Amino acid sequence: MARLVVDPVNRIEGHLRIEAQMDAGKVSDAWSAGTMFRGIEMILRGRDPREAWIWAQRICGVCTMVHAIASVRSVESALGIEVPENAHLVRHLIAGSQMVQDHVIHFYHLHALDWVDVAAALKADPAKTSQIAQSISDYEKSSTTYFKGIQQRVKGVVDSGQLSLFASGYWGHPAYKLPPEVNLLAVAHYLEALAWQKDFIRIHAALGGKNPHPQTFLVGGMSTAMDPNEPFAVINSDQIVFIRDLVKGAKKFVEQVYLPDVMAIAPMYSDWFSRGEGLGNFLCYGDYGAGGPNDTGSFLFPRGMVLNRDITKVYPIDPAKITESIAHSWYEYSSPEPKHPSVGETNPKYTGPKPPYQQLDVDKKYSWLKAPRYDGKPVEVGPLARMVVGYASGQPEIKAAVDGALKALNAQPSVLFSTLGRIAARALETQIMARHLETWVEQLASNLAHGKVAIFNPARWDPSTWPDHASGYGWHEAPRGALGHWIEIQGRAIKNYQAVVPSTWNAGPRDEQGQRGAYEASLLNTPVADPDRPLEILRTVHSFDPCLACAVHVIDAKGRRYTLPKAG
Repeated sequence: MARLVVDPVNRIEGHLRIEAQMDAGKVSDAWSAGTMFRGIEMILRGRDPREAWIWAQRICGVCTMVHAIASVRSVESALGIEVPENAHLVRHLIAGSQMVQDHVIHFYHLHALDWVDVAAALKADPAKTSQIAQSISDYEKSSTTYFKGIQQRVKGVVDSGQLSLFASGYWGHPAYKLPPEVNLLAVAHYLEALAWQKDFIRIHAALGGKNPHPQTFLVGGMSTAMDPNEPFAVINSDQIVFIRDLVKGAKKFVEQVYLPDVMAIAPMYSDWFSRGEGLGNFLCYGDYGAGGPNDTGSFLFPRGMVLNRDITKVYPIDPAKITESIAHSWYEYSSPEPKHPSVGETNPKYTGPKPPYQQLDVDKKYSWLKAPRYDGKPVEVGPLARMVVGYASGQPEIKAAVDGALKALNAQPSVLFSTLGRIAARALETQIMARHLETWVEQLASNLAHGKVAIFNPARWDPSTWPDHASGYGWHEAPRGALGHWIEIQGRAIKNYQAVVPSTWNAGPRDEQGQRGAYEASLLNTPVADPDRPLEILRTVHSFDPCLACAVHVIDAKGRRYTLPKAG
């Protein structure tokens, strides 16, 4: 049996290595390895808890503000701080717009090239592409002239010899199945999405000051003043109109471009509705409650867990049952058993081979990712988990969206548990979120019009009011799934900080019982037509939308540690 190595996995954020054991043309075993170290927890020790969110955002350069939300929530939890309604609304708008933009970028710019043969678009008949486009959507950019212009742009790139990100594609691979006209449609929308997302994310500039790394979060609320009597009030009627227009445009793009593309392309790869299943266990922390993270009864995405693909039952979850194993991770603990993140340790100890290496010693430690488990079970998190848990919970919007998609595909719910199921779930979630962005904008506008302008609670801002010791937990359903931050405060400074991120749940290695992580399990039985061009492996791994920058991070090249000044 041959060992196939994919390193680095491209079109993701961060550094991921996949090793797959091949047997008779299929993956018989797989290992997922994060190849860089994360040290943000070490950087946060000794700092003022009120600034933790600023540093935590630097965990990633793409999904930045999700860490800000989880971080401020962890401190608010530790200190017992209630947050005004407007702060929740602004946080929802910032996070929700991140989710919509992130999902669109993932489909078109990070994942579509696994399914779309760009080179084949040059063989398309633009008139036939126009007919296809008009048959699936009312989007105005669907004329023969439009698609002919796109085709000429692609031809110009090819003729120039400067293919940029298209240079290393597996064009002509036998696993590509789309007709040339659908390839041209997808390439056109790839370019369309580039322009759209750049404009849409201006919401972050309006409400967060900048993107990436918004600057307006505060423990206790937001710094985006709404009171017209305050100088430099950020949220006013003009800003509401601006945001409303961007949200309206996003809803249109999602419903007329993104979702129709997914629903049109998926049936042409129907065999992928039975590939990439993985664990069958799904976990969702729940989020986007009307009253914030503690208003669990109003969560847009319900909290719970589904086990063994059984959507007839949703199990409650208890954060106390979360642990992280390092049996196959390059860390050491003060004691060997898996640890709850509240008492987690970040003690790096690399014991693997010296790069460059041919393959990992997977019987020992082989990744910089830890192995999170819930009650000892490996689980999958992310859009599919949210849709599965929401569907099983009977959440009306999620159930209607999923049932509508299944009817259109003439499929049973079991197709959700697959590579294409993740893609479809992400698109349906984006549609639901785009609609809720409209609701939150109008709620914010109504509060402003009625003089309900509180957006920050100054209680407990003074460290002299804090207890000598406090601990808290903040979570968020980030685009890639369940995100948790745990903080321990002592003497007005951070004593310990731990983040368990979605890609750690999904991309983590085996645990002490030998249980595979989600990536590893999902690759089993995947057929690979050409080991030198492992497109099939990329399809399933990319369906999770990996963010290894969140899961692992860079350290000083000489391994130096720094003593940080104490806060307070």
